[in-house]
Amino acid sequence: MNRIPLDGEILGPETAGPEAVDAEDEARVRRGFWPTFRRAVRQIPFGEDLVASYYCAIDPEVPFRVRATLLAALAYFVTPVDAIPDFLPGVGFTDDATVLLGAITLVAAHIAPRHRERARKALSG
Repeated sequence: MNRIPLDGEILGPETAGPEAVDAEDEARVRRGFWPTFRRAVRQIPFGEDLVASYYCAIDPEVPFRVRATLLAALAYFVTPVDAIPDFLPGVGFTDDATVLLGAITLVAAHIAPRHRERARKALSG
């Protein structure tokens, strides 16, 4: 029997918990972040902020809503099929950059100095 969602309910009962949404996005982001970042680094001018947001998104001490926001944006970034295909030279990552910049701006207060330091280390070595 199909269940009718309640007024205001977006996710069904099988994905309503934070673990269900968070785990899938986090796994996708962990697998795809670095390969996608290497392809996009020349086209995204805020690389250090992007890497810092990655470390923030996988930090279990960060509030769930912040992690979920960043993981959703990062999942969009690592997914090759989106509004503008990533393989198009010069414009492929513009939609990704817009989504990422919006998410980073929204949760910037939660991207801690420890995340930025890890980003600097990752990018320098």
